[in-house]
Amino acid sequence: MLQKVWVSSPGSWTLQESNSHRQGKKRCWKCRFVRTIIQHPCRRHAPKRSRKERMLRKIQICLCFCFVSGILYEISLLSSCVFSYLPMAQHYLTPEQVLNLGKSIIFLETTERLEPPPLVSCSVESAARIYQDRPIILFMRGLTNETALDMNTSYAAFSLLSSMKNVFLFPLQMETVFQETPLLQWYNQVVPEQEKNWVHVSSDASRLALIWKYGGIYMDTDVISIRPIPQESFLAAQKSRFSSNGIFGFPARHKFIWDCMENFVLKYNGNIWGNQGPFLMTRMLKTLCNLTDFQGTEDHSCQNISFLNPQRFYPIPYPAWSRYYQVWDKSPTFNHSYALHLWNFMNRNRKVVVAGSNTLAEKLYKTYCPTTYEDLIQNAKHRDLPGPEEVE
Repeated sequence: MLQKVWVSSPGSWTLQESNSHRQGKKRCWKCRFVRTIIQHPCRRHAPKRSRKERMLRKIQICLCFCFVSGILYEISLLSSCVFSYLPMAQHYLTPEQVLNLGKSIIFLETTERLEPPPLVSCSVESAARIYQDRPIILFMRGLTNETALDMNTSYAAFSLLSSMKNVFLFPLQMETVFQETPLLQWYNQVVPEQEKNWVHVSSDASRLALIWKYGGIYMDTDVISIRPIPQESFLAAQKSRFSSNGIFGFPARHKFIWDCMENFVLKYNGNIWGNQGPFLMTRMLKTLCNLTDFQGTEDHSCQNISFLNPQRFYPIPYPAWSRYYQVWDKSPTFNHSYALHLWNFMNRNRKVVVAGSNTLAEKLYKTYCPTTYEDLIQNAKHRDLPGPEEVE
């Protein structure tokens, strides 16, 4: 850090200018700037220096400017981690560059669709608003490198998410993701077309590999964030003695995640839904500690892994999932929750948020993903407009 030093002894400089000094201000501004750094007086009426002294003086000035430039450059590098001042356009950054910043929030879309539905958009937007100092990454199986660079896409939600300063949309390239993990051999042998639950299984594998390599938090695309998660190493209890894999977070290279990947391959059975997902997390957690029932809103801890109370993410359990799409006499506060899982897998009738319905889900959209909600309203208005054949 540069500090200005005030000296009041005879013959020294201060930041008060005399009348004569003001008259010579234009000629001596460089001296005043440099002397605040090198703490060397610059007297207007100093005797003429020798050639050697003048050369040394020029070298000092050059060094000072180089020093200041270096500091400014370091500041610019530090600012690249603060997304409010991100100096580089998002589409110039690679997944590795963003992930290596650390503490990413990761979402996965393992279908081929390119238009994120409103719930996916809401999940990503809510995370971007709650974690404004962290990169929010949506990996999409349907994206290619060319699509990722196309900022003029016709997909509304794609454009909506791309416009958020800390949101990044990247292609999901599984072979690259699984490099240097136990999952690569499994991926090279499996035949996706023959897998009953490939969309889910490939997502289960990808989230493990990404969190192991880079660390951060993984969230399903039907999770609405409402406040920051304080823990760094955690699993989310779906109910007592049973872990979800829809939300979890660990530092990079954590042994628990590596063990999960090994068990994924060892006990792989793609015909059983969840065998590589919540059942995997649960059986691996049970190898570390004796799981007990939760009392109240307490969290459990096991070998530096927090096992978070079901109230943190699942205050509405899956048998009652449809309550998100109902009108409540009094909306719950969710004071003990960090995020809400809306159980989209259970939503086989495809209930959606309807503007003006006053359902709990609509209120969540309004509060935690207002841009997505506004887009949803606009789309509804366009659908309600009469077509050319309807206009008399």
